[in-house]
Amino acid sequence: MSSTVISDIATLVTNDPSLDGSPLGLVRNAAVVIEGDRVVWTGESSKAPATDNRVDAGGRTVLPGFVDSHSHLVFAGDRTEEFNARMSGRAYSAGGIRTTVAATRAAADAELEANLVRFLDEALRQGTTTFETKSGYGLTVEDEARALRLAARHTDEVTYLGAHIVAPEYAEDPAAYVALVTGEMLDACAPHARWIDVFCEKGAFDGDQARAVLTAGRAKGLHPRIHANQLSYGPGVQLAVELDAASADHCTHLTDADVDALAAGSTVATLLPGAEFSTRAAWPDARRLLDAGVTVALSTDCNPGSSFTSSVPFCVALAVRDMGMTPDEAVWSATAGGAAALRRTDIGRLAPGAYADLTLLDAPSHVHLAYRPGVPLVAGVWRRGVRAV
Repeated sequence: MSSTVISDIATLVTNDPSLDGSPLGLVRNAAVVIEGDRVVWTGESSKAPATDNRVDAGGRTVLPGFVDSHSHLVFAGDRTEEFNARMSGRAYSAGGIRTTVAATRAAADAELEANLVRFLDEALRQGTTTFETKSGYGLTVEDEARALRLAARHTDEVTYLGAHIVAPEYAEDPAAYVALVTGEMLDACAPHARWIDVFCEKGAFDGDQARAVLTAGRAKGLHPRIHANQLSYGPGVQLAVELDAASADHCTHLTDADVDALAAGSTVATLLPGAEFSTRAAWPDARRLLDAGVTVALSTDCNPGSSFTSSVPFCVALAVRDMGMTPDEAVWSATAGGAAALRRTDIGRLAPGAYADLTLLDAPSHVHLAYRPGVPLVAGVWRRGVRAV
């Protein structure tokens, strides 16, 4: 098994607080050693052990690959007209999902997988080395199952989201659709997924329906996560904590009780600023969550309707500019925070034993992700020890 040292790193972000007492575990004038698909050593460049190969970082920054713990990448079609209308004054609602459902149902497997691969490659070039993605644009037994089968070819972090909205055919009988989602559809989808999700929101599923979906999934061995409190105050966050969901995602409209529940539990609050940017909605208050001791993740929510971006760096810049996060907090949330939202300890950090998922920035500091928004700073990406970009 060959080894490689990446040396002459101006700033190494490890997310190992034992190194300097800070969450980011920063090492200056650093090196990192990779053996196979794992990190085996980090420290000062002058103390790096001998290796088979050497890469000179040229005084740039290395940080863990981004962990995008919330995306919707198995879809077909385009919603440019909806976005244009929204930017011209029309409010966002959950109903636009039906447009994508129709296009996705009509698409062949090859088209859906080609789209998925294109977006994954796009994300990889921007430093994302781990991603979660969901079904939710089929809303039939066959279409939900095929979405998960396609996604599982490319990631282990696959989420069954049959409860995205009520399928059009069941618009007059949502209880029957919930029965389908928790019955035949769940049976077909569970073998291909790790997670189960539900959009708990006005216009989608209420608290009782969301509870039924998540508890049924848990009985089948799927762990809960939930779209919660995006468009309005509601029961989603409290339900997430009660059911020990790995993540409550969006968390835009929170009561003090919601924040207290998140702080007391193990559920991560995943914030998705691309959605607020693309819908001109109120920003989540990350500062409020962080000050309360809540674990926060940052992800893209990449989807064709409300957040059509695959760029974690863009979301980092938004979080710093508009959500009250410091650059350090945003970078941690986009790496270690995303890993926590997936309940993973082998990604989102650069420490011995972790996967060798690294992003090289053409900048002397990770702060440049917010300091230079929109600039393509990613100069290299290693995934599982192999240079992919």
